[in-house]
Amino acid sequence: MTIKAVAETVLCYVGLGSNLGEPDQQVLAAMKQLDAGAHCQVVRCSSLYRSAPMGDQQQPDFINAVCSIQLQLSPRAVLDHLFNIERDHQRIRYVDRPEGPRSLDLDLLLYGDSQIDEPGITVPHPRMHLRRFVLLPLSEIAPKLYIPGHGLVYELLNQDQIKRQPVTPFAIQA
Repeated sequence: MTIKAVAETVLCYVGLGSNLGEPDQQVLAAMKQLDAGAHCQVVRCSSLYRSAPMGDQQQPDFINAVCSIQLQLSPRAVLDHLFNIERDHQRIRYVDRPEGPRSLDLDLLLYGDSQIDEPGITVPHPRMHLRRFVLLPLSEIAPKLYIPGHGLVYELLNQDQIKRQPVTPFAIQA
């Protein structure tokens, strides 16, 4: 598949998560793959965080992170790039268990300051402002980032319902 570049460089944010196999290693490997694209360069990555699963509780905890990336790809091409990386990690999407376990989950959180609502793509990510496992790593790399329609990352992170969600730093074992 040919990924088409766009002329303008855009700063995007990608959420990473995994809870199968060696989740920390899956997330770290995906960070490297994000940086390997011809039209994509990682600017900054957060630390890793451990979080309880949302919805379906009968699965292991997740390891999460967020990366900012500069790229020259359309939003759809970014999604294609993310899906290709997921496939490299044997990601399987179960229709009957959308919040189930996964080897790797990559979400396009923000694409510049664009607001996109088209079939198959919604930016900003529709639930990112409600999830501490996204907001906490995002606040590490861009605390004053504005999420269109919702507010500043550091302000969202301080809401009571967000504070109650269990998310802890994850130390990589040597």
